[in-house]
Amino acid sequence: MARDAYARAGVDITLGNRVKSGLGALVRSTRRPGVIGGIGAFGGCFDGKIRGYRHPVLVASIDGVGTKLKVAHQLGRHGTIGEDLVNHCVNDIAALGAEPLFFLDYFGTGKLDPKIFRQILAGLVRGCRNAGCALLGGETAQMPGIYLGKDYDLVGSIVGVLEKGKATDGRTIRPGDVILGLPSNGLQTNGYTLARDILLKKARYRLGQKLPGSSQSVGQLLLAVHPNYRPALRKIARRVKIKGAAHITGGGLIDNPPRILPRGTAAEVRLGSWPIAPLFRILVAKGRLNVAEAYRTFNMGIGMIVVVGRQDVEKVKRAVRCYQIGRIVPGDRKVRLIG
Repeated sequence: MARDAYARAGVDITLGNRVKSGLGALVRSTRRPGVIGGIGAFGGCFDGKIRGYRHPVLVASIDGVGTKLKVAHQLGRHGTIGEDLVNHCVNDIAALGAEPLFFLDYFGTGKLDPKIFRQILAGLVRGCRNAGCALLGGETAQMPGIYLGKDYDLVGSIVGVLEKGKATDGRTIRPGDVILGLPSNGLQTNGYTLARDILLKKARYRLGQKLPGSSQSVGQLLLAVHPNYRPALRKIARRVKIKGAAHITGGGLIDNPPRILPRGTAAEVRLGSWPIAPLFRILVAKGRLNVAEAYRTFNMGIGMIVVVGRQDVEKVKRAVRCYQIGRIVPGDRKVRLIG
């Protein structure tokens, strides 16, 4: 069959339909109570009567993966990018105490590659399944005038739920409370533009070579999966009251903690109170970054912070792997890095 004019112009609808034809079985593995209907309609449906909640409040967030996508392209490995995206979005709402309900994705590319698409979808499904979150739908767009070749963008939107009045929004944080840090798994999904500039251009490392001080290659470290912190947060919440939690994404340990600080408080983060991985040490050294720039651009080894009362610190330490990295003090809703 001859290719139609649209396909010759760069948008192959037939290819797109063929690539998406087998998605149903894969996506069905993410179903959870509340999902109505199947994949492929003009909109995904979810029952508004959410089991286990007397007064449910919906919590929504949207995000992307940033230029970590460029690393995936350079290595030809796209299987974990979808999982990165789901976990990032899950963590954003989990910081408020929300349970994830459903997730939708946007995949835009210049030239649809079935192999790449399937790898990304497998990661999305794995992330949703592990989070107990339904992959409710998505959009696959072929836009050769916007994206170059097989370059693509990946964006995700998530909706979760919590009981009204139960959000861990920081309003009960007081001076004297303790800041605990859950360890990150590398850069997660932020700081990649600077990291690639430092490692690949300035330091001239190759993605396949081992990073000094590490047993892993530069590429492996850069593609390390963004963890899902919700299981750890749930363990903590079963034992103590979480006064506030912040996902350490863009803005690092400088800009994210203030988002949960009430008026009249500040956060002191003690440098040296947790181990710094070789990746971050090299980024700081090779990039000649000052302390403030490093801790604002990168997570520096802390992927999520949790604020609890002093009396609860040991209970949390027994429940999850974490570091006591600072405290809440009187102040102006800012972070102070102290040596």
